[in-house]
Amino acid sequence: MTAKDQTLHYLGTAPNGWAVNETVADITRSPLPPQIITLPTASKTLRLDLAKTALLVIDMQNDFCHPDGWLAHIGVDITPARAPISPLQTLLPKLRSHHVPILWVNWGNRPDLLNVGAATRHVYNPTGVGVGLGDPLPMNQARVLESGSWAAAVVDELTIEPGDICVDKYRMSGFWDTPLQSILQNLGRTTLLFAGVNLDQCVLVTLQDASFLNYDCILLADCAATTSPDFCRESTLYNVNQCFGFVADSPALLAAMGDRP
Repeated sequence: MTAKDQTLHYLGTAPNGWAVNETVADITRSPLPPQIITLPTASKTLRLDLAKTALLVIDMQNDFCHPDGWLAHIGVDITPARAPISPLQTLLPKLRSHHVPILWVNWGNRPDLLNVGAATRHVYNPTGVGVGLGDPLPMNQARVLESGSWAAAVVDELTIEPGDICVDKYRMSGFWDTPLQSILQNLGRTTLLFAGVNLDQCVLVTLQDASFLNYDCILLADCAATTSPDFCRESTLYNVNQCFGFVADSPALLAAMGDRP
């Protein structure tokens, strides 16, 4: 009779995995080593744990941020949408070095648009004859915000590294009809940093939903932008600070991590 293997084998993703063998299941879920930092924000000084933190980069895609993309095609000045590129180029490597997950939450529709309702499609093609979701861009025939297309790809200036996580969304909120909530729960991340475009639309709505789901929300103001009028940005910053979380910036975060921009 052979002795049973008593080695424990890890299943799942830290800190929410189990250690198991033939006779034992260790479900204690040991926490990750804490990385406590102190971050000044517009309202309060925060103490937070980087081991419980993730960054959501929302919609930094060609359709929103590239001169050949969809917004530019319909006459929108995309210059403001490109403003987060530079601070993110500095911030992302530093966060990765502290093992903070980077989640790219991007609009990436099914080719058949079967899970996108008419009301959502109307927002982006109100006459029904324009270039809307899934339609080819005249410049290069890339299909607007279709998963896998050039139009939906992250701009070349920002690099998705192998350890990053990509989540397709199909409307303004990154939480509805997506695996984002499950991923964050498996990662044990309860503090969320927010970046991307448009600040007053997809970034704000995703942050609001995160707040309603009891995540701690921190908007990085210099890493988020909008092509909307200035009053939309001001209103968003006010409401995030007043109702949904905290407003900080990437230089303060870098300094709190012991780095400098």
